[in-house]
Amino acid sequence: MEFALTETQQQIREAARAFSRDVVAPRARKTDREERFPAEVYRQMGELGLLGVNVPAALGGAEAGVVSYSLAMIEVAAACASTSVGMAVTNMCAELICAYGNDAQRQKYVTALVSGKAVAGAFALSEPHAGSDPGAGHTTAVKKGDRWVINGTKQWITSGAYAGVIVVWARTSPTGNKGLSCFIVEGGAKGLTPGKPEDKMGLRGSNTVQLTFDGVEVGDDAVLGKLGDGFKLAMIALDGGRIGIASQACGVGRAAIEASVKYVKERQAFGHPIGDFQALRFMLADMQTQQQAAELLTWRAATLKQQGVPFTREASMAKLFASEMSNKVCDKAVQLHGGYGYLDEFPVERMLRDARVQTIYEGTSEIQRLVIAREILKNQ
Repeated sequence: MEFALTETQQQIREAARAFSRDVVAPRARKTDREERFPAEVYRQMGELGLLGVNVPAALGGAEAGVVSYSLAMIEVAAACASTSVGMAVTNMCAELICAYGNDAQRQKYVTALVSGKAVAGAFALSEPHAGSDPGAGHTTAVKKGDRWVINGTKQWITSGAYAGVIVVWARTSPTGNKGLSCFIVEGGAKGLTPGKPEDKMGLRGSNTVQLTFDGVEVGDDAVLGKLGDGFKLAMIALDGGRIGIASQACGVGRAAIEASVKYVKERQAFGHPIGDFQALRFMLADMQTQQQAAELLTWRAATLKQQGVPFTREASMAKLFASEMSNKVCDKAVQLHGGYGYLDEFPVERMLRDARVQTIYEGTSEIQRLVIAREILKNQ
């Protein structure tokens, strides 16, 4: 594994850092408190190539690789986790269509996603009673003449009310996981209804809704990949998506540490900055060690994906460790701030709320442990 960044990786990181500092961070608190979906920010991200970091330049992407994507995600997440989750899902949808779509689908949908024209992408897999077990989903796609008619309900859909491109999983036959197929549905399609935004603990600037499909019609040109390959495509997408969420967790953890360092240098107690006290220094040491270990695990998984070799286990390890690190680090950051850490005035309160979901979505920590153990037993 290379520890030195390439010139391209450095450029992507610096561009994402500057954009996050100048555009994303100043509105992060307002985005959270007003639950404001930052559509205009995503359009700007599209112009910078941040919505298709690992997408070929021929389709409008940055073609900068998976490590560059992780670096960019860390920078955006450090500024605003709510904004970063929409970025993550849009990149994931664009990559999936790029890899398994036909030429027409790539030209129409990938270009719309990476440019920001579609505003965002949405990944419609989970259902009210089918989260960790997507094979238990009830949404159906039934062929009627030359059209597919989709009926069902999807749950916890990031950017669902704003997304111009939605990748949807539906049952085309009753044979368990093998009966799932994948479709591309355009936002605003007749019969597609977003529910009210969920009132969430964190990521409040990220639009999360239920999507109802009531007789939504699409043609054969909306089928992504082959019929019956939906489960396989979902697992492939989630492997890559876990690198994105691990990167998000690394960014939030880093921001919490930076905020804590600033605070303990300024806050006085007993005639000294509280950063002079050994107990607090030990907390900071542990926080920094855990955060940097998470970054290395994340970049290892990103490197393997970029090399085109299996990375399922490494992606799950990165997501598991990074998401749990982020929760621990943000909790300690609030503790280091004392009573002020519990106030909206200081950003660590928001970071702790944002971090909590990272051990749940894109596969819970328990699912990650199952995946890791399965891979260990399979390969040894």
